[in-house]
Amino acid sequence: MNLLFANDRAGQYPPSLYAETRLPFDPQPPLRGEQRADVAVIGAGYTGLSAALHLARAGLSVAVVEAHRVGFGASGRNGGQIGSGQRQEVDWLESRYGRDTARQLWAMAEDAKALTRDLAAQAGVAVHDGVAHACRTAAELRHAHDMAERLARDYGYDRVQPLNREAFRALVPSDAYIGGDLDRGAGHVHPLNLAIGMARLAQDAGAQIFEASLVRDIRHAAGRPSVVQCDHGRVLADHVILAGNGYLGGLDRRVAARVMPINNFIVATAPLGDRAAQVLAEHIAVADSKFVVNYWRLSDDGRLIFGGGENLGYRFPTDIRAKVRPHLLSVYPGLEDVELTHAWGGTLAITMNRMPCLMRPAPNTLAAGGYSGHGVAMATLCGRLMAEAVRGQAAGFDALAAVPVPPFPGGALLRWPLLVAGMSWFALRDRLGV
Repeated sequence: MNLLFANDRAGQYPPSLYAETRLPFDPQPPLRGEQRADVAVIGAGYTGLSAALHLARAGLSVAVVEAHRVGFGASGRNGGQIGSGQRQEVDWLESRYGRDTARQLWAMAEDAKALTRDLAAQAGVAVHDGVAHACRTAAELRHAHDMAERLARDYGYDRVQPLNREAFRALVPSDAYIGGDLDRGAGHVHPLNLAIGMARLAQDAGAQIFEASLVRDIRHAAGRPSVVQCDHGRVLADHVILAGNGYLGGLDRRVAARVMPINNFIVATAPLGDRAAQVLAEHIAVADSKFVVNYWRLSDDGRLIFGGGENLGYRFPTDIRAKVRPHLLSVYPGLEDVELTHAWGGTLAITMNRMPCLMRPAPNTLAAGGYSGHGVAMATLCGRLMAEAVRGQAAGFDALAAVPVPPFPGGALLRWPLLVAGMSWFALRDRLGV
């Protein structure tokens, strides 16, 4: 079964609050016949659109092929958080790769935030400041406050404000947490509008976008253009960029061995009106410290958008509201009477060590994915890094590609059962509050 069609109708955005409130973007024609391009980009999410935009602005001809719609995958369904740093924190990075590499990776993540904010501004998409990190245990709280101190002292980043229980509860009125921090340098955005805005910018720069164009095969031959074969046409390209992330499937086995699709789920409430102040005192986003993270924010019209719960495999649960509701009520039990007007799922991709996977699967092919829930900014940056690498400026791409991302154990057949076992263990720890 293909994840691209397991849960969604061909060529349509899945029903969600984001799809209902998205910017206009007319369906683009499917690829038919033969198209010649300097670069073929597979996937029209943040990674592929950023790559296409930067390549087109540099004067290269670009053909983007997307199986469904622009922003169809994780880019149009996520929590919208533009987080600081990498998915792993700086103490983890320092312990494995050393202080210098950790500093370089932090600087790249800061560049990713700045790039994402800049492209959002160019596209007229609002970015709201502030992401809070909610802690459940004293050990987690000490670690969060230690990280805020370390970032200010060693990385020159003083935007993270440590918060004790009282201060945190004044910001996030919930009894589920004992404190946390607030990162004023992070932010949140309407994720599908960000993708659509990037698509408009890419088209304005000259990139061609072909929707409803499922890639069936990629063929490489020395000394000749690569052939990206779709159902009703093909692209002949000197370079290929793989930007399918969790929906890449088996187009490249080396990437698939390191990038694991995983499903995550979100609900939105009816507008809360005056009750919105019982959820958040400011227009910030929040993520907690559970292994299977709960994350939430308010929409511009005062709805709570809350993500929680994951599964592996192809199919979404039949009742997503029932999947997410217990997570929401564990944070805000007072919202038990509030209607959940929207519920949707999406497929992102994780790696074994939760670091992004950047690779060169073939001499003229670049791939990036596996952002592990930290992809709004990092995917946007990785698209630009691949565009630079195509143009011979590969320092940034190579720096991230040098971070080892091991393959999942068990190969294609056993990686899901083994990951299910591991995820079940961590889910048990979440329930026990360990």
